[in-house]
Amino acid sequence: MYCAICESSNQAEFTTEMVIHFSGLKNIDQPGVVVFPKVLVCLDCGSSRFTIPGIDLALLAARNTRTEASTKQGSVGASQYAIAP
Repeated sequence: MYCAICESSNQAEFTTEMVIHFSGLKNIDQPGVVVFPKVLVCLDCGSSRFTIPGIDLALLAARNTRTEASTKQGSVGASQYAIAP
């Protein structure tokens, strides 16, 4: 496989651990989802790509559905916050 950016074949796969957080103030109190994808890194330009494994993807989808449902039920939205200068 060649790098999509620089077309180098000098790539390596690494095991990773990452925490994905849902964005926005409405999700500030929500815990992140820990996933363990393998990352393919181009050792020439640094371009990286990964795919979330199926079981982790299902967990993300389920957590996202719950987050969206709680927002629709009257959670405080970003527009309701005042930011002091």
